[in-house]
Parts: sequence; structure tokens; C-alpha cells
Amino acid sequence: MASFGLQRVRTLSEKLSNYKAFSLLKGFLLICLWLGALSLAWGPCRVEQEGSDSEGVMVRHLAGRCSQDDREGLAISAETLLEALQAGQGVDLEGVVVNGDLMLDRLPLEPVNLEDLPSPLIREALTREGLKEVRVIKGPLIIRNADVRGSLATNLIAGEFLLIKGPVIMTGTTFQRSLDFSRTAFYQPIDFSGASILHEGFFIRALFNADADFEKTAFGTHSRFHKAVFGGKASFTGAGFNGLAEFLEVTFKKDAGFSRTVFKMGTGFSGSQFLQVLDFSEATFEREAFFRFTKFEGDAYFRRTTFQNTADFTQAKFGGVSDFTKVLFQVRPLVTGTKIPAGERPLGGLQDSRVQVGILILIFVFVVVFLLLFRRNEREGQ
Repeated sequence: MASFGLQRVRTLSEKLSNYKAFSLLKGFLLICLWLGALSLAWGPCRVEQEGSDSEGVMVRHLAGRCSQDDREGLAISAETLLEALQAGQGVDLEGVVVNGDLMLDRLPLEPVNLEDLPSPLIREALTREGLKEVRVIKGPLIIRNADVRGSLATNLIAGEFLLIKGPVIMTGTTFQRSLDFSRTAFYQPIDFSGASILHEGFFIRALFNADADFEKTAFGTHSRFHKAVFGGKASFTGAGFNGLAEFLEVTFKKDAGFSRTVFKMGTGFSGSQFLQVLDFSEATFEREAFFRFTKFEGDAYFRRTTFQNTADFTQAKFGGVSDFTKVLFQVRPLVTGTKIPAGERPLGGLQDSRVQVGILILIFVFVVVFLLLFRRNEREGQ
């Protein structure tokens, strides 16, 4: 019996030893794989993927440690991209330099059956204009972590539109010259997060059927979203507008986020409609900000927002909660004809941080005077 127990102990010990050896071998292999992947990621600059994939998308991805000279040597021309788009392909670029101007009005016109359009937002907009033909990008338009040297523009006029059926992803890309997606209908989500637009960024009359992400996007000398319609959520959280920012007569059908956004020049939201939640918390307006005739149908949050110059809310209408907690108006806001729901505090009232500071100072002065009078009465009583 004792020998049987001893044998079981030996067998168990051997299994444990084998398991430990296997675990060590497994860990060693994982480390080797990790080091191999790391060496590839930080290896010499190279074209990781190139050509067209099975879905008809032109692909060029750079990988490794790419110097500026490396990227210049592997640059792609805007004409090459246009040829791919004209052939009905999508584009998927990563880390590349794009030379030349990409003019999307050179795409061919295609007949469009408005009744077949799956998006009510886009269908209604094109029906109002009576369009029978449009320009189309069928696949995705992806240009990530790239350097676009020339202009990228639709150059469309009234009666023309560009439909992009695939997703648009421009994360981390720098646009050295103008970026113009005016009169463009985006079927799927778009993502410009972390992009840098050094000059004009125009989205005039653009239609965003799905979510639009502009988080931490750096806008340049002039940004225009005049009469654009955001059908999905719009996020400009942490974005920076270094030039004029025009959001005139824009419709936000879903939540709109502008928290921690910085507007360095004049900013206009006049005539715009926010149909759901709007968040300007901790945003900064360094110059004039205009919200004339703006409709805030949902809750509007301006917590800790700073207005360093004129804030014009003339004839604005607030339909939900209007939260101006700890807002700072360095110039008294213009609120003539502004409509705020019953029970909500008016702009510049007790929620104005300067008023709160003034109240605290008055309380402090009162306490000091009270203590002085109390001590004097004590001395006189003695």
C-alpha cells in the first residue's frame, strides 16, 4: 500500500515537472513571437501591403521606422488615387505621402434612383434638389496617419452631389492644403479624429448619415459646416479651431459633443438646431461666439465654459435643461429675446462664476465686520 502511494506521488511529481517545462516553453515561444512582431514594427521602412484586395480596394500601407526621405520615396500621387476611384475602387492608405491635388469633381456622373437610396436623410435632401445624377465613391476612403500635400476637394456647385458609400477614415492625417467635402453625402460613419487640417476645412451642405467623429481634430484658418446635417452623433470633443469656425444653420439630429473644444477666432452657431443633447462643457471661446436664433431643443450643457469675448444668445430658444453651472462670461452676454424654460436660471445669473465670487466676497466681508463688532462689544463690556 505504501509503495502504491509512493508511486502516485512520483507520477504526480513527474506531471508537475512536465507541466512546468511546458509552461516555460510556452512562455519562451510567446516572448519570441512578441520580439519578432516588435522587430517588424520597428524594422526598416517598407511597403507592408500594396495592390488591390479581393473587395476592389487599392491598398498601400507603410510599416517600420520610416524617415521623411523613406516616405517621400514611397509617395503616391493623387492622380493614381483618382484613377482607382474612377474605376470604382475604394482606397486604403496608411502612413503614406500623397502628392498632388485630388479633385473629386473629375469622378464620372452616374444616374441615381432616389427611391432606392437606403438613407431617408440623403434621399430627402437629393429629392429636394431634384438630382438625377451624382458622383459616387463606392468603396471606403481611408487615409490614415498620412501626409496629404495637395488639396482634396469636391469642387461641386449647386445641383451637384458626391455620394460616398463606404466609411471615411482620416485619423491622424495631416492635410497641408485645403480639405473640402462640401455637398458630400456620407452613408457610413466618418472618423477624422486626431487629424490636422492646416488651412480651410469645408463641409458646406454635407450630409452625415451616421456618426461623425472629429475628436481632437485640429482645424486651420477657416472651417465651414454651413447648412450641414448630422444625422448621427457628432463629436468634436477636444478639437481645436484655430481660425474662423462657422456652424451656421447646421442641424444636429442626435447628440452633439463640443466639450473641452477651443475656439480661438470668431465662432458662429447662429440659426442652428440641436435636437438632442448638446455638451459644451469646459469649452473655451477666445473671441466672439454667436448663438443668435439658435434652437436648443434638448438639454444644453455649458458647465465651466469660458466666454472671453461677446457671447450673443439673442433670440435663442432653450427647450430642455440649460445648464450654465460655473460658466465664465468675461463680457456680459447678449440675451435679448432669449427663451428659457420656467424654473431655469437665466444666463449670467447666479450660475455666472463672477457673481458667485462676488457673493463669496460679500459673505467674507460680512463675517469680518461681524467679528470686529463682536470683539469691540466684548471689550466695552469688560
